[in-house]
Amino acid sequence: MEAGMLSAILGIVMVQGGTAIQDLDLQKIVGFWREVGVASSQNLALKTPKRLEALFLTLNGHELIVKAAYNSSGSCETEKIVSSEIDVSGTFVFPGHREIHVIDTDYEQFAILRLSLHWQGKDYHVLKYFTRSLEDEYGPGFWRFREMTADMGLYLVARHGRCAKLLKEVSLALGCAESPKLSLPT
Repeated sequence: MEAGMLSAILGIVMVQGGTAIQDLDLQKIVGFWREVGVASSQNLALKTPKRLEALFLTLNGHELIVKAAYNSSGSCETEKIVSSEIDVSGTFVFPGHREIHVIDTDYEQFAILRLSLHWQGKDYHVLKYFTRSLEDEYGPGFWRFREMTADMGLYLVARHGRCAKLLKEVSLALGCAESPKLSLPT
């Protein structure tokens, strides 16, 4: 598994104590999510040449489908990852020993996720903050994210959002159908 895949879906940070929310409404979690912040006691997620900008989540029966948009040296790339297990407690399992736990969300403005991954014999965990908006970064969820990460070191990763904007436009235009490869001029 390459480092781009590692940061793509997941990012990487140790979160102590956070548990997934109970009774997650799967229909409300689908749609566009832009990554705004990453908290980590490890810097592996910050060193990758492919930087996650956004996710577009859809449901297909009992599968969560994640379309991830990355900025890779000025070009936009997408990746499709399909969950192997969904749990209404807010846990999604993906092939390759990867899990996403929804820690907190209001469904409309923000989501805070804990991403777990077993890679090269080690366990990694990351806390990520997402918004539905392309512009708003400091909504009510941001302050909750800051509180949750105060003791572990906080790295907010600034994103220009070109790839996030393109993923949102393309996915909505296609009605959440299969996203084509994205490519923007540098």
